[in-house]
Amino acid sequence: MLQDAFGRKFYYLRLSITDVCNFRCNYCLPDGYQCDHDRDFLSLSEITRLANGFSQLGTEKIRITGGEPALRKDLPEIIQACKGTDGIEHVAMTSNGFNLLQKAKDWIDAGLDSLNISIDSLDPRQFEAITGKNKLDDILAGIDKCLTLGLTNIKINSVLMREFNQHDLNQFFDFVSKTPITLRFIELMQTGNNLEFYNAQHVSGQQIENTLLEKGWRLTTRPKTAGPALEYQHDNFAGKIGLIRPYSKDFCSTCNRLRVSALGKLHLCLFADEGLSIREYLDSDNSLALQNAIREMLAEKKPTHYLQQGHTGATTQLSMLGG
Repeated sequence: MLQDAFGRKFYYLRLSITDVCNFRCNYCLPDGYQCDHDRDFLSLSEITRLANGFSQLGTEKIRITGGEPALRKDLPEIIQACKGTDGIEHVAMTSNGFNLLQKAKDWIDAGLDSLNISIDSLDPRQFEAITGKNKLDDILAGIDKCLTLGLTNIKINSVLMREFNQHDLNQFFDFVSKTPITLRFIELMQTGNNLEFYNAQHVSGQQIENTLLEKGWRLTTRPKTAGPALEYQHDNFAGKIGLIRPYSKDFCSTCNRLRVSALGKLHLCLFADEGLSIREYLDSDNSLALQNAIREMLAEKKPTHYLQQGHTGATTQLSMLGG
């Protein structure tokens, strides 16, 4: 089992398979994707070896991320490779959902266990203003299709922004009242290129948490492979509400996840100062060297992300590692 110097155990790998994204979200890629490197992303065989190496170190869950992972034509094969790895019990994916309606069945048939879709507004015009894409209706139809196909572990991620969606919270709650999904409010995080936007738009999730507790929502139990969200449920709602508050006290104390970039670099934190290359260990089916390298690198993991001090590390924008 992977364990760091602070006693945190790591069951969960977030694996980016591309840093390309076709949306232009105002908090992440307002100018669109700008490539500053060769697009030599991890191959299917490298991903298979990576999943095997991590599974032998106790990893039980892999989340496939981007950029936008659905831009890779071999996405079903990647899902299948991760799901077919001994020890990997859960394969999840985070997507903007641009082709969800067309591709959902392929992903589910490949073994996808759960899906997170980014939707920052349930108003079509506001959604387009945030993302640059008029796709909300298609994405919501794709979520309905997933539910029809039996994929019930679905979450919607919504980044809180003062001017763009804070006033839409009742619309989100109405949606959750009748839709059996989890809607998660995420505090906007500062990155290397969004300081001005962050200062203007950041909203604390504390007020939402207070409202939930006042209205009888109950905190649910988190499994050991869960992400950072605190999830709440209510008897009168079909769905759940989640909160991800990276600026809250002791947020990092329950960290259970590591990240690997699409270029084969291990990131000990979303806001680490650099990625540590492990790609050179992915050219052989013998994963012992990979496992030893990961264990050695994990010794450098810090106790916190230091976001409160304005430290953003090497993360210039969230599409680099899928957030």
